Amino acid sequence: MELGLHVADFLHTLVTGVVYREPGLVAKQVTTLDVLSGGRAGLGIGAAWNEDGSRGLGFRFPPPAERLERLEEAIQICLQMWSGSEAPYKGEHYRLDRTLNSPPAVSRPRPYLLIGGEGERRTLRLVARYADACNIFAGPDAARRLEVLRRHCDDARRDYDQIEKTTVIGVDPATTKDTLTRRLLDLRALGFTVAYTYSQGIPDPGTVVDLLASVLPEIR
Repeated sequence: MELGLHVADFLHTLVTGVVYREPGLVAKQVTTLDVLSGGRAGLGIGAAWNEDGSRGLGFRFPPPAERLERLEEAIQICLQMWSGSEAPYKGEHYRLDRTLNSPPAVSRPRPYLLIGGEGERRTLRLVARYADACNIFAGPDAARRLEVLRRHCDDARRDYDQIEKTTVIGVDPATTKDTLTRRLLDLRALGFTVAYTYSQGIPDPGTVVDLLASVLPEIR
């Protein structure tokens, strides 16, 4: 399977925390972007982790178990709204009287959904059940976490290969074509299928674009 460098396939957050906005509003915002972009929008969402940042902006930051419960409910709300259903939604944490989403999304069957996070017991289970993609840190435990995701997919009767396994890597002035190529090939060997890139200390965006363009033929 190819390991790709995502540039502009989808417009989505990587990732927004579930505590930042009401899920009905999130579904509407993604839908609006999807319509404006001609079907290129998606949602990247997770249970949130930055307590200092959240409290600094005045967001309530519940304990991990509640955040994960809210994450699943938020995903269910978004999927219901993207399905065209206007039925009420009643969960433990969110209640919507009417899940109206008009105009509807352009993407078919719905906007792209990515779940960020590495929790092996709950987050990766949510990926297997609901998501088109996951986002996992490419650290020493990455291979094990991808294997855990595979087991969750088996339990959910989901094709593991249908899920994009994404990660994030940085490039800086010291990054060369060879070092980046080796890094991406190592990620492919671990089981990742997409690498999102960001730059540090490179003032000219064209330099990053040229670097990525030089690497793409080497990893195909």
